[in-house]
Amino acid sequence: MKISTATAEDIPELCALLSLLFAQESEFEPNHEAQIRGLTVIINSPEMGHIIVARKSGKVIGMINLLYSVSTALGERVAVLEDVIVSPKNRGSGVGSKLMNHTVQLAKKNGCHRITLLTDYDNEGAHSFYQRHGFTRSRMVVFRRPLDNQ
Repeated sequence: MKISTATAEDIPELCALLSLLFAQESEFEPNHEAQIRGLTVIINSPEMGHIIVARKSGKVIGMINLLYSVSTALGERVAVLEDVIVSPKNRGSGVGSKLMNHTVQLAKKNGCHRITLLTDYDNEGAHSFYQRHGFTRSRMVVFRRPLDNQ
């Protein structure tokens, strides 16, 4: 297995993984066109973030989306993790841990002082995984407001 940064050629495989992820999340639905737009922006803008992938026999089997921001509380660069997914047949084999370890190191290398992520409140498997990797539950509550820009 190889861990690397995604390229534009990976977008079809990344979309397939995102469709699996969004099908299981309570607030999102798969939208192939939106996924292509978002993936393309990130891949073409390394100052915005990186998409880290795990490959097995040349095929993408897992991904993590690492996005950068600045925290005024810390006065430093921080990161947000999104789209953490490993293909179902490759789960439980250490792929997710290798992806996470690589992503944390990349965030540090890029000057990040904190990583934040969101997960469904009832996804206990994900909660355990993140806790094993040093994440702790925040007392913050997420609010969202859709903006209709059309």
